[in-house]
Amino acid sequence: MNQNLPQELDRESLNQLSKEQLVEIILEQNKVIRELQKTILQLQQEVERLKVSRDLDSSNSSKPPSGDIHKKSENKKAPPQEESNQPKKRPGGQPGHQGKTRKGFGRIDRYEILPPTDCLCCGHKAFAPVAVKVEKQSGRC
Repeated sequence: MNQNLPQELDRESLNQLSKEQLVEIILEQNKVIRELQKTILQLQQEVERLKVSRDLDSSNSSKPPSGDIHKKSENKKAPPQEESNQPKKRPGGQPGHQGKTRKGFGRIDRYEILPPTDCLCCGHKAFAPVAVKVEKQSGRC
């Protein structure tokens, strides 16, 4: 507002001012009101823009899932309803499903013992190139 106008406007001080001074006060206040209205409009638009961007996540925009803010649900999970007539599925094979079995190696008829020996070059352990002992099983167990 104008510097020569009083800052505190009460009824007594306004009654002492001339008509021209009162008109000047009104014009100054009108300018301030218009500037404040513009500021309010800009701030309302910014709030709306922020509300829209707050509601965006990876499911409804091109944002990556790592940028999502996880919101905790206000209502807790309701207990499961017992309306369905079907029994709950248990882990593992389900009734009526035909299973598959992996084929084994067959019957083992021998085994070889290959103890490690020291390497002459580097000192590390290495397996011997030939079997130390070979045993064969006779008959079936």
